[in-house]
Amino acid sequence: MQYIPQIIFTLILIAGVGYFASNVKKLFRNIKLGKAIDVSDNKPQRWMNMAKIALGQTKMVVRPIAGFLHIIVYVGFIIINIEVLEIVIDGIFGTHRIGLSVLNESVYGFLIGSFEILAVLVLIAVFAFWIRRNIIKIKRFLSSEMTGWPKNDGNIILYFEVVLMCLFLFMNATDTSFQNLDSGNVVSQFIAPFFDGMSENSLHMMERTAWWLHIVGILVFLNYLYFSKHLHILLAFPNTYYGKLRPKGQFLNNEAVTKEVKLMMDPSADPFAAPAEDAPVPEKFGASDVTDLNWVQLLNAYTCTECGRCTSECPANLTGKKLSPRKIMMDTRDRLVEVGKNIDANKGTFVPDGKQLLGDYITNEELWACTSCNACVEACPVSIDPLSIIMDMRQYLVMEQSAAPSDLNNMMGNIENNGAPWPFNQQDRLNWANES
Repeated sequence: MQYIPQIIFTLILIAGVGYFASNVKKLFRNIKLGKAIDVSDNKPQRWMNMAKIALGQTKMVVRPIAGFLHIIVYVGFIIINIEVLEIVIDGIFGTHRIGLSVLNESVYGFLIGSFEILAVLVLIAVFAFWIRRNIIKIKRFLSSEMTGWPKNDGNIILYFEVVLMCLFLFMNATDTSFQNLDSGNVVSQFIAPFFDGMSENSLHMMERTAWWLHIVGILVFLNYLYFSKHLHILLAFPNTYYGKLRPKGQFLNNEAVTKEVKLMMDPSADPFAAPAEDAPVPEKFGASDVTDLNWVQLLNAYTCTECGRCTSECPANLTGKKLSPRKIMMDTRDRLVEVGKNIDANKGTFVPDGKQLLGDYITNEELWACTSCNACVEACPVSIDPLSIIMDMRQYLVMEQSAAPSDLNNMMGNIENNGAPWPFNQQDRLNWANES
């Protein structure tokens, strides 16, 4: 009988971690649906970017209030959950505060005391975040794409954090042996008096209840991440590592297209020359669905925090156009999840569902509203690049469907016929110089 709690704990732990692992496997599978891309260059710079942006939060603090609050929650939540290691060991082996038998009492007290202070700071920061979302109602949280589940998801994660922090403090306050140490209970000592007069058995029962709810809550939170925008807690690190290193205004050239343009622009080019071996014609120009994007772009979609900084900086959005870079990423992720569920339902094979990212999720109007200014890319705190997806889908519209706006079609027709964007014959191009 004495081993039953340990057996139950171990089974819950295995189930929680196992379910999380199965979802992570699906996550990687979905990301791998994207096309291959070489991001093995300049590894020192990539490691530096990950350290500065993901770990150091350097782009978060561009907006000081939100950045400071986020750092508190980020640091507090990560550090406090170091205690999960102690809880896991205690749960498996039936010990109680195993850290006291490994660490000096003063060291252990310092650690737990630090955790308690951080827990209070996290509660304050979470409360501030909740006010910003639900009372002040900051504009970037009120966009059309932020209704329904996205809005609820943002609040659910705040409630999760409040419950977990409160359970941690409650667990310490009702642990009489810990309170008797008078070391590390810097916050819980002020909560403990509320339970004065209760029997030892009652306090023990309350402490055990808080302990079980705390660890089960952490496992539930862990598995909730897969279905939430808060997956960025895990993916921000690889996403910043694989982030774009080239200058933001530099676009990649399609070599097959470049050759054709040179033929149009260069009168001396040989139209019958054999194509270069390194410039194969792709099966499909641009992207109309998630499987046409590369895997880094799909990783971007899963990493999106839905913070809205990109959309709040977008000049097209600010002038009332339908484009929202945040929605582009959310739509890409939603379609990718839909494709993944299709594969799961059909035993590992995707069965065409008559839908695609272009048209069913993202409209032509949104794509052509983009000015390609890179403001969204610059604003993103975790190195997401919505513009690359927009440009790939534009390329599909132009080169596969000939569905460019009339002004763009006129320009491309002029380039083809006149060798320049303007509607003037090449022989007449210098006539202006004779007008004097």
